[in-house]
Amino acid sequence: MNRTASMALFLDRRMRRIFLLGVMSGFPWVLIGSSLSLWLKEDGLSRSAVGWAGLIFAVYAVNFLWAPLVDRLRLPYLTDRLGHRKSWILLMQGFILASLLAWSLLAPSVNITLVIGAGLLIAICSATQDITIDALRIEQIEKEDTAAMAAGASVAVIGWWSGFKIGGLIALMVADKFEMMGFENYWQMTFILLGGIVILCNIGLLFIPEVGTAERQKVQAAAQANFQQKLGGDSLLSQATSWLASTVLMPLLSFFQKNGLKMGIAILSFIFLFKIGEAFMGKMSIIFYKEVGFSKSDIALYSKGLGWITTVAFTLLGGYFALKSGVVRALLISGAVMASTNILFSVLAWTGKVEWLFAVAVILDDLAAAFATVAFVTFISLLVDRNYTATQYALLASIGTLGRTLLASSSGELVDWLEGDWGLFFIITALMVIPSLLLLWSIRDRLTLIKSA
Repeated sequence: MNRTASMALFLDRRMRRIFLLGVMSGFPWVLIGSSLSLWLKEDGLSRSAVGWAGLIFAVYAVNFLWAPLVDRLRLPYLTDRLGHRKSWILLMQGFILASLLAWSLLAPSVNITLVIGAGLLIAICSATQDITIDALRIEQIEKEDTAAMAAGASVAVIGWWSGFKIGGLIALMVADKFEMMGFENYWQMTFILLGGIVILCNIGLLFIPEVGTAERQKVQAAAQANFQQKLGGDSLLSQATSWLASTVLMPLLSFFQKNGLKMGIAILSFIFLFKIGEAFMGKMSIIFYKEVGFSKSDIALYSKGLGWITTVAFTLLGGYFALKSGVVRALLISGAVMASTNILFSVLAWTGKVEWLFAVAVILDDLAAAFATVAFVTFISLLVDRNYTATQYALLASIGTLGRTLLASSSGELVDWLEGDWGLFFIITALMVIPSLLLLWSIRDRLTLIKSA
């Protein structure tokens, strides 16, 4: 594919739809990530407590458990009028909006259980909507069009980071402004404003078409009929059992039938390990910035605003690189770069508050993260069976999130155990990527279906 054709893919109308879906997927992470973490910290909670509060992200690691139900169950009234995928997304967005309104009435020092409970609800709804967001995104592109899939992965990542970075920029800047104006409930006021962003995204969602629904339902129905035939009879019990088996078991069987047992386990192990180091660093980064001496506005400008600009630019380059070099090579190179950029934050920890160094560290870290994320999303997007898009993608993405969430939740404990030695902490996070790269290198020659992409 020549350069003109490659770049033209990014201007396709499908990419605009994928961008919005990415924004809707990334924005909730602002709410339960940087916003909640800083809200809790400024309300007096310790670093360890903030770190453990991040366990609510664990729901992203297990959303594959209910993905088969989301893939099959039709919502009364909504599905017929909006479509299967969009009806689930809009329902979850409604609960997220309600949780934001609840936060606007609470204070962590008084209602910590309710605050974390509302945050957990946001995480559950966000993880559930991601099941259908990812499926709807993949289904916008024909399964044979691997080049468009790589471009779509880039745009999805840009959308995700736009939702996360710009959403974070707005949240931090608005909260800082309200605080300087003397409002004690500045975070609560901020959450009301963020609810408006949720509403605007849902309006845009209504204009995204759904494709492939009839073919998917036909294959799923055939699988159910096959199970029922093996069970024998036409009883209510056999119908229920065959429905459950075709809904839950077939997506798993399809994955291992396609890749084989040993190769399937190796792929899942790589996905589990790849971004652990990034997650450890990301979970504590905003606490680190604050302790070094940067204000919320500084963090918003450099980490969110500047970070968004660099992420968009480097994600486009990363997508182009994945198109040209192949996904496996892109994963190996970006993983090594992602680990090395973590060390820049060690330098920042040793030098103290240096704004130009902060800017350089953020730019290079976002460059590495953009390259790695595009390659990673393309990798798992190409693995899924279109007949079980939502379930298989949710499974693969959840395994990646499982590694990041379960281990990274102890990031605050690690910093405390190191007695606040942020420099050593970031070096350790850089070393965490090595096992996944060694594993990918060992299986690279057997990833023939991915290498060609």
